[in-house]
Amino acid sequence: MIVRANALLVTADGVVFAGEAAGASRPVATGELVFNTAMSGYQEVITDPSYAGQVIAFTSTHIGNYGTNVDDDESTRPHCQGVVVRDLSTVPSNWRSTEGLEAFLVRHGVPAITGVDTRRMTRHLRQVGAVPCAFGTAPEGELREAAATAVGTDGADLVSGVTTGSAVVYGEGPRRIVAFDFGVKATMIRQLAELGTVTVVPASTTASEVLSLDPEGVFLSNGPGDPAALPGPAAAIADLIGRVPIFGICLGHQLLATALGGSTYKLPFGHHGANHPVQRLASGVVEITSQNHNYAVVAGSVPDAEVTHVNLNDGVNEGFRCLKAPAFSVQYHPEAAPGPHDARYLFGEFSRLMGPVPAPTGRR
Repeated sequence: MIVRANALLVTADGVVFAGEAAGASRPVATGELVFNTAMSGYQEVITDPSYAGQVIAFTSTHIGNYGTNVDDDESTRPHCQGVVVRDLSTVPSNWRSTEGLEAFLVRHGVPAITGVDTRRMTRHLRQVGAVPCAFGTAPEGELREAAATAVGTDGADLVSGVTTGSAVVYGEGPRRIVAFDFGVKATMIRQLAELGTVTVVPASTTASEVLSLDPEGVFLSNGPGDPAALPGPAAAIADLIGRVPIFGICLGHQLLATALGGSTYKLPFGHHGANHPVQRLASGVVEITSQNHNYAVVAGSVPDAEVTHVNLNDGVNEGFRCLKAPAFSVQYHPEAAPGPHDARYLFGEFSRLMGPVPAPTGRR
């Protein structure tokens, strides 16, 4: 039996939740508190770089049931600030499991709190929105002070902390694709590598540097934080529009909209889960989608663009295509598999936008 220390989580607006310390226990940890409604995929969620700066509260009751394994990592390490669960399973059961979730959190230095009334927490966040918090084993007064000074993601450039430091090449296909790494997930790279040779470049890469790689397509990845805090990447994308086909996902969707003259705003508590219904307007088909974002594109703000997808829960713009250039994007995650593969066709759309596959030339 595991003996755990008592712990508290305090939100910036003063609400206290009791629990027990887990993971890489520490006296005080802070971040922006959000909830995720997925019933599985906790390892992919925790290792998604888009959660940088945030504390993830899982609404699913039992987390850790099937352990972890290296194949399900979406990045080399978690970038989230912490994890909140109702019941952290200590005995995983799955033939693919090589390590328990708690051991995984300890190894990566991620603090957690278990035994929390996550239903009450979720109801609070739905009322007040995503809010900074502090949690740990420190006295309540110390946690209250830390929560009061903790910061959210508003105006924060969190991409610079998760992007690659240099260009990395994946795949050996005949097409040349450049992927901006704003916090790219491993599954995205695998999908793109099926289309061609993918060069993943830092978020700070300029348009001229991208064009020097002679790409047949440019991909804009997911990532954390506020798109309004990324004028450099938005400017680079603006310079690429009309010169090369572009496909954006999540933060990439928001940055493409910004580059085209659109605007973004922060959602009250974001979209974090694996069962969001999105309608494809051209066909009326409803896709079950995976989502992880706190910001969205203002409806009707992108000039010379056609909305292609809409969230059926709240009407958020989930996709658009540019009418004057070969460029499109979606807010959700088509590389994920909640439907299970409702939206994978979008990678095919990107392939068609790039044109016929060139004959092999021996070039890498």
